[in-house]
Amino acid sequence: MSELFHNAQQKPSSTERLINPVFAQPGEATTLPRFEMPDNMMSSDTAYQLVHDEAMLDGNSRLNLATFVSTWMDDNAKRLYAEAADKNMIDKDEYPATAAIEDRCWRILADLWNVPDTGDTIGTSAIGSSEACMLGGLALKRLWQERRTAEGKPPGLPNLVLSAGVQVVWEKFCNYWDVEARYVPVSEEHLVLDGFELEKYVDENTIGVVAILGQTYTGLYEPVEQIAAKLDEIQAEHGWDIKIHVDGASGAMVAPFCQPDLVWDFRVERVNSISTSGHKYGLVYPGVGWVVWRNTAACPESLIFHVSYLGGDMPTLALNFSRPGAQVLLQYYQFLRLGREGYRIVQQNSIDVATYLSSEIEKMEPFDLVSRGDTIPVFAWKLAPGERNWDLFDLADRLRMRGWLVPAYPMPENMQDLVVQRIVVRLGLSHDMAELLLDAIREEVAFLEDLSAPIPRKRPTTGFAH
Repeated sequence: MSELFHNAQQKPSSTERLINPVFAQPGEATTLPRFEMPDNMMSSDTAYQLVHDEAMLDGNSRLNLATFVSTWMDDNAKRLYAEAADKNMIDKDEYPATAAIEDRCWRILADLWNVPDTGDTIGTSAIGSSEACMLGGLALKRLWQERRTAEGKPPGLPNLVLSAGVQVVWEKFCNYWDVEARYVPVSEEHLVLDGFELEKYVDENTIGVVAILGQTYTGLYEPVEQIAAKLDEIQAEHGWDIKIHVDGASGAMVAPFCQPDLVWDFRVERVNSISTSGHKYGLVYPGVGWVVWRNTAACPESLIFHVSYLGGDMPTLALNFSRPGAQVLLQYYQFLRLGREGYRIVQQNSIDVATYLSSEIEKMEPFDLVSRGDTIPVFAWKLAPGERNWDLFDLADRLRMRGWLVPAYPMPENMQDLVVQRIVVRLGLSHDMAELLLDAIREEVAFLEDLSAPIPRKRPTTGFAH
C-alpha cells in the first residue's frame, strides 16, 4: 500500500472531524481497497456514507416487478424490526417469548390450511420458503426410506415428480439430497402439472409429488385436488401410496383469503405438508418461511434435533441454525394487525391491480396474455404473431432504463422457444403506480414499433423558467 494511501487513512483529529464535510473526509476523498480490509479505522459517518452511496446503485425495490418478496411494511413494523434485529431465533431458552410467537404463527397457518387436528400437527419457521421446501422434501424422503426398510426392500434411488416449471429450490433439493428429479414437461395445453400422464413418471421409488400453488413462470395454480385424484387411480392400480407436498410459496397466503372455496390444502388427504413464504404474500420483509405437516407422523422424529448448549433442552427442526427472530415477530404482527379480513382486502387489492394491468396489456396490439393474475396477483404475456424487429427482451431493457424491472425470460423445457414477460403485483403497487407503468409500457412499445423514428430530445433552455 502506498505511503500516500496510508497517510490518507490516518484518523483525523477531533477538530478535523468537526469541520470536514463528510465527502472530503479520508475514505470519501481517497480510494479504498475493494478486496482487502483497510488498515485503519474511519468515522462511522464516512463508513455509512460509503455503503449507502454504493447501495444507491441498486434498483428501486418498489419498482421491481420481478420479485415476489415484500418491499413495503408500515412504520410500526419497522420499529419492531429494529427492536428485534439482535435476536437469534434458535436461542429459544434466551428468547422464550419469540419462541412462543413462532409456535403460535405456524399453528395459525395450520388452522388456516385446514389441518385435520390442530392438536396433532407440527411446523416450524425457516429462512424462507426455499428452506421450508427442503424440509418438506426431506420428510417425504425419510418417510419413504422408513417404509422401504419396514417392508424389507433395498434402498433404491428415490425420485421426486414435479413440473418443469418449478422454482430452482427443487432442483437444489434433488441435487443436494440425492433424489432423482422427474420433470413433467409443460405445454400450451398443460401449462402446469395437472395430473396428465402422471402415471409415466411415478413408481415405487417416488417419494412424493410437488404441487405449486402459484407457478413462478405464470402465477397459475396447479390443481392439487386433480393431481391427488390421479394419484388415487395410480394407487388403485399399483398400490403406491404417493403423498403431495404443496409448494405454496405465494398462493398459500392468497388462496385462503381470496379463493376460500378452492380445495388445495390439508382438506386433500394426500397432502403431507405445505410450505409458504412469509416474506412474499405473508407481507413480511425477507427472510422468513413456514412449513406445516398434516400430523406429527407426517414429519419423522429423526429430522428433529435436541440441543442443550444454549440453555435448556431445545428441539430444532431446520437446516439453518442461527437465524433472525425479527421476521417471526413481524409475521405475528401482520397476523394481529390484518387478521383474515385485512389479508383478504390486501391480497384482493393486489389481484385487482394485476387483473387491471393484464386487461390493459391485452388491449395492446403486440401482446397476448398467458395468464391474467386472478390466482396469485402475477401474470405473464407473450408477443402476438407477426413480424417485428424487436422482442420482449428489448422491452424489458427499455423499461429498466425508466426504473421499472419487468423481466422477460423463456418458458421451461419443452417450451423454451416461447419468451414471456411477467409482472408481480405486491402490496405497495397502487392503481396510480399501475397507470404510470402502463404509460411507460405504451410509450416504449411505440418507440420499439418505430425504431426508425428519431429519439425526441428536449432543447436546452437558457435563463430561468417563469
